Amino acid sequence: MSITTVNMGDISMSEKILQKAKRLLNKMANVLLLPVFGITLFLFLWAIAAQNINTSLGEFPGPTAVVEQFSALYDEHNTERDKAVAFYERQEVRNARKLAKNPDYVVKIRAYTGKETFIDQIFTSLITVTSGFLVAAVIAIPLGIWMGLSKRLNSALNPMIQIFKPVSPLAWLPLVTMVVSALYVSDDPMMSKSFLTSMITVSLCSLWPMVINTSIGVSSIDSDLLNVSKVLRLSTITHIKKIVLPASIPMIFTGMRLSFGVAWMVLIAAEMLAQNPGLGKFVWDEFQNGSSDSLARIMAAVVVIGFIGFLLDRAMLQLQRKVSWDKSSVSV
Repeated sequence: MSITTVNMGDISMSEKILQKAKRLLNKMANVLLLPVFGITLFLFLWAIAAQNINTSLGEFPGPTAVVEQFSALYDEHNTERDKAVAFYERQEVRNARKLAKNPDYVVKIRAYTGKETFIDQIFTSLITVTSGFLVAAVIAIPLGIWMGLSKRLNSALNPMIQIFKPVSPLAWLPLVTMVVSALYVSDDPMMSKSFLTSMITVSLCSLWPMVINTSIGVSSIDSDLLNVSKVLRLSTITHIKKIVLPASIPMIFTGMRLSFGVAWMVLIAAEMLAQNPGLGKFVWDEFQNGSSDSLARIMAAVVVIGFIGFLLDRAMLQLQRKVSWDKSSVSV
């Protein structure tokens, strides 16, 4: 009897180990193998399709051509940085000679005005989209909270929001350009007009998802929480701080994630037309250039734009997980 009991225990333990191993393999397959398979299949289909597409600039670039352009763009960035270093070194030598001859000489350092590299344009686009998104958030979240708390204000503003929400950035851009040109007049501007135009256009287009989701989140707070606030006679500020914000954070962050995605998409079109030196301008310049490598460079930019958009969304998701009290409400 004792031997049989031991054997049954061993079998039960073995089954548990096998079940855990199966769950681990399934998890690894979902997390690693299936995405890798999907990406591999996409690259294979892309390579096959590219061979059968001929354009006025030559054959459509496949994955290999795009990878080669990534390397070329990085080499161009390093070359441009070396030119900048050499430019400043020549100025230092020249200024040192002049100081040796004349100790009262006022040293002048001129800024390097070389072309923006692909990596520089990535950072320019990130700065522009983040600035536009933050401006939109500062306006949209308080407005959404106010609309969620006041049914009358919601009824008054909702029609305008629904009208302006679907407006394309291509429609906003000429208006923003004219307004910026008329109002932003300075002999020593803090930022370029192209940057300001792109940033405002991004803000206008990414405003609405945050307003709508915030107002819905606030207006749908559990009535029990509202009753607790009334019983405790919380002030308006305390009510918003202790009840409204914690309860509506999932919806607010959903709106922020949607708005960040919209902002990143809008940015490329805005930079193309406003000629702000970012990824949008890079794509437009390569399209106008019309060289044999232009299509591969544009495709490289498309891959980078998509990958950065994915990273921005993941960053917002991680921030939501840290801020939200209800971890189960955080969707992937």
